Order: sequence, then C-alpha cells, then structure tokens
Amino acid sequence: MGRSRRTIPEELLLLALDPTTGTTAQPQSLDLGLAGAQLVELALAGRIAPDGDRIAVVSPRPTGDPTLDCALELLRRRGAPVRAVHWIGGPRLGLRQTYLSHLERCGMVHAVAGQMCGVLPTTRYQATDTAISREIRTRLDSAIRTGVPPDPRTAALAALAHAVGLGKHLYPGNEGRSSRSRLRDLIRHDPMGGLVAHAVMDVQNGAGAQPRRNPAQAPGRQAGPGARSAPEPAHGVPAQPGRGPMARVVAH
Repeated sequence: MGRSRRTIPEELLLLALDPTTGTTAQPQSLDLGLAGAQLVELALAGRIAPDGDRIAVVSPRPTGDPTLDCALELLRRRGAPVRAVHWIGGPRLGLRQTYLSHLERCGMVHAVAGQMCGVLPTTRYQATDTAISREIRTRLDSAIRTGVPPDPRTAALAALAHAVGLGKHLYPGNEGRSSRSRLRDLIRHDPMGGLVAHAVMDVQNGAGAQPRRNPAQAPGRQAGPGARSAPEPAHGVPAQPGRGPMARVVAH
C-alpha cells in the first residue's frame, strides 16, 4: 500500500485531534474506532471481506503498512472468520499511541512534552500541517451538507466518527444537532464501514461481553470485551497500559 494516500485510521485520529489542546477527543472509544478503521482499510485493500457479522481474510498478501499487516496476520491466524465485535473488543488497544507515534514519524504531528501538576510527564500532539486536517474535515462536511452519497472512504470515516462519539466534538451544541444526525445517517453508504461502526458501538454498550463457546465459563459471569479463550498477543501493536504513565491518559 503506497503512502500517497492516508489510511482511514490516520484520518480518524487527525479528526479527533484538538488543534488547541493537542489532545484527542473520546480517547477510550477512539482506540476501538481505530481497530475498526483498520478493518475498513484492509477491506478497501481487498485483503478481508464481511461474512455476515464476521470478518474473513480473502487475501493474506501484505499491504506494506506494518500496523495494518500486523492486524491482517492476526486475522489470518484465526483460520476462520471472526465476529467484528469480538475482534474490535479484543486485547489490541493502544492503537491510539501507535498511530500518534506513526503520524509524528511522518511529520504530520509534533509531540510537545509537558507536565501535569508540575510533576507527571505528559505528551501533547500538535498538527504540523493544518491543511491536511482541514481537507479531511471538508470532505466530511461536504458529505453531510450536500446529501450526495460520499465515496466509500469518506462514508466509512463518517460512520466511525459517529461510532466513537466524535459528532459532538466536530459539530457541538444545539446548532450542530442536525449535522450530528446526518453524520449518523452516512453509516448506510458503506457496508463495511457500517458493520464495523455498529461493532464499535456494540462493544461500548457491552454487547461484545457475551460468553463465547467456553464451557468452563462460570454461570452468570460475563466475559469482558477483551476476554477470549487463549488470546493471541498483537505483535508489533503495543498493549494499552493498565496504569501506565499519565502521558497516555492526559495527552491523547
């Protein structure tokens, strides 16, 4: 996959990045959205395809993007289609920091070190080229305001932006209510984007916490979104630290 085009995870993260504070909106759900955005990008690249509410690998050929290829390899190792809600709710968080670091290496954002309460280290990220963020936002605004069906990439981006709760960040207040509603409606324009967007919302609502083919599961006890039998580590994708440095909490 060439670098002439930004990926949907990159665009989703740039949309969420506040140009004033250097922090990301909806940080917890954004991790889930980025996992979903990877699925959409892999689908657009012809590597995976929806199979009902599941995701099936149709071509294991690498894309050339290391983070996407890591996700593709993990999907391939499953050997069978996996439910989108289980994949997105699985133990592959930390994508936000992975993509922030990637955008920094690409020169699209600049990391600014700081401190919280004068003691705890933090890192904030400022866009180095605001024209890129404006172009992404303009595409989204155009899809919302014109009513013209957007291209699949923009439709998927809109669906994920709605799913992670960016609507109130992009179109705040009462004056943004109609735009938020139209943002939600764009889900119908891309089947894969709609599938993963609904999966992201289902994970947040606890739908991914149903017991799954595990007879040893104690009655009345639900498995969390990240719980799997014999989970496979995501090599190359750092796990979200449970109680890591405050830079992980404050900066993004």
